Amino acid sequence: MAEITFEEFTQVEIRTGTILEAILNSKAIKPAYTLTIDFGPLGIKTSSAQITKNYSPENLIGLQITAVVNFPLKRIAGVKSEVLVLGAYSENKEVVLLTPAESVEDGSLVG
Repeated sequence: MAEITFEEFTQVEIRTGTILEAILNSKAIKPAYTLTIDFGPLGIKTSSAQITKNYSPENLIGLQITAVVNFPLKRIAGVKSEVLVLGAYSENKEVVLLTPAESVEDGSLVG
């Protein structure tokens, strides 16, 4: 595992957002959703997320998540992915989304 300094960590901007829309991306090689996420004052952002095994589109709508919002834009299977949604790998190697235990304002800084 590579070590980073605290100063390097503080440059990673992690914020909360609420999923507004989740659509299966038919162009993705590995099954993935295109997510539309409201980050409050930061606006609406899109992301590609390989989370189809644990989540249905219906279960994602309205879910508050955490994401890195200051990575450069990346095109993934035709999707303009603006943020990296964060999750932890379960025992069976499927992603479990990191969500706040209580509702917070969209765009809140995670620290």
